[in-house]
Amino acid sequence: MPDDLPASPRAALRAAQDLLDAGLYFQAHEVLEQAWKAAPAAERGLWRGLTQVVVGLVHAARGNTRGATALLRRGLTELVPHLCEPTADGGLAGDGPCPGHARREALDSPTGDRQPTPDGWRAHGVNLPGVVRWAEDLLRRLEKPGAQAGGVPPPPRLVTQGHD
Repeated sequence: MPDDLPASPRAALRAAQDLLDAGLYFQAHEVLEQAWKAAPAAERGLWRGLTQVVVGLVHAARGNTRGATALLRRGLTELVPHLCEPTADGGLAGDGPCPGHARREALDSPTGDRQPTPDGWRAHGVNLPGVVRWAEDLLRRLEKPGAQAGGVPPPPRLVTQGHD
């Protein structure tokens, strides 16, 4: 594992995706964690959430259902609000699973602390709706009575098509 961070957020995402595709989930989490720690304050929640989802995958692959569900929940708590970021045109950034109350809050407070982040997840090519759906699906599987981790689905696609 190199000590230096990939040169850009997109490079970090590509490196993490390559590691995920190779089954090196822990190493992918390390790349995302480095990006999280280097990110500007406005983006740290995004990177922390991505990191936590991947750590949830690490735990699931190791058979730790309790750890996996805890990390997936934490990751989703960080990621879902980013789907609801207001855009400059008054809409919302996310096309995906944005809870109704968060969507209302984002639209109702255009001058509050939920301002558009020009260097947010879309600018980096993050497949945020896809990652959120993937994490929610794995969480549902793991929360079923008698569910066992270990038989995890293929890893999430971190980058939208055309950005990888």
